[in-house]
Amino acid sequence: MRAVTWQGKRDVRVEDVPDPRIEQPTDAVIRVTSTGLCGSDLHLYEVFGPFMTPGDVLGHEPIGIVEEVGPDVPDLRPGDRVVVPFQIACGSCWMCVRGLPTQCETTQVTGEGMGAALFGYSRLYGSVPGAQAEYLRVPQAQFGPIKVPQGPSDDRYLYLSDVLPTAWQAVRYADVPPGGSLAVLGLGPIGEMCCRIALHQGVERVVGIDLVPERLGRARARGVDVLDLTAFDGQDELVAAVRDLTGGRGPDSVVDAVGTEAHGSPVAKAQQQVAGLLPRAWAARLHQKAGSDRLAALYLAIELVRRGGTISLSGVYGGAADPLPLLTLFDKQVQLRMGQANVRRWVDEILPLLTDDDPLGVDTFATHHLPLSDAPHAYRMFQRKEDGVSKVVLRP
Repeated sequence: MRAVTWQGKRDVRVEDVPDPRIEQPTDAVIRVTSTGLCGSDLHLYEVFGPFMTPGDVLGHEPIGIVEEVGPDVPDLRPGDRVVVPFQIACGSCWMCVRGLPTQCETTQVTGEGMGAALFGYSRLYGSVPGAQAEYLRVPQAQFGPIKVPQGPSDDRYLYLSDVLPTAWQAVRYADVPPGGSLAVLGLGPIGEMCCRIALHQGVERVVGIDLVPERLGRARARGVDVLDLTAFDGQDELVAAVRDLTGGRGPDSVVDAVGTEAHGSPVAKAQQQVAGLLPRAWAARLHQKAGSDRLAALYLAIELVRRGGTISLSGVYGGAADPLPLLTLFDKQVQLRMGQANVRRWVDEILPLLTDDDPLGVDTFATHHLPLSDAPHAYRMFQRKEDGVSKVVLRP
């Protein structure tokens, strides 16, 4: 089959790889009909290369048709249409039963000290072949895949794999009080969907912050108060502008939807680039012991949030030696929540919104639909924020 493979920093290729097959009784194999390109994929493209192996198949946002199921998968049949969550979880362990499939005790990558295995996301998360491919082997298929109706376009349900539950959890974790305000840092796919969900849930004021004109325009069109980072002479001016919009105190809650590759962190960026020049084994050890993130977005979130407020982190961070202003966090009495989205925990709440009324605008959420063969171009375009790109869907 054809699949998108990682070959090195900023080097992905579409190659022939072996077809997946049933390996365990709880496996399924699906034919992928659409698969998303995620901001998290860009971290592999740029920063987390030391944990990748040339030939790794990328991607973790698939929808498709079941081709084959193992004998211990009772609720799926060939021909079923399914969305596959990005994490792999059993559904029955202590963590899964408590709504934390990202910490599944059956699939935890204990050798790396990490949580549940993920599709297409480096050896840290199990080196499981990913979903930017024609076919996908789905472990733990007795729990993971979400059956969806035949008929509507893939875009109606595709985002159940990652974007919708990640944004839903980020807003839930933000815990905006009634009549309150939310600032969202970064208006890529997750940040923009956070804004849409917050407005749908009745958050009184949603402030979106970014520096890409097309992304600001998309959020503004949905009723978000947008602020362009490039219009301010330093962080103090931006903070003052947000406080002007939020009663002088700052927002009740802030979602950081940016993560490790934030603009405005030149020292950490340089450290990441230097690590990228080292042999992969050395760079991986360095990252695990002394890795640092570009923390400009997180520092801004800490500065923006009102005293006693909440910060919700949905952007991916991976540094082992990040300096945090704990005095400020403690003094401001900030609550901090974070983590990979627990997809199946939120699906029942999200599904009723995927109706013909389409209140979250999922049918038109993607800015680009491209064939799988164009994946290298899609990665470059997404990484450089060219051509008004916000969300790319690849079609095998």
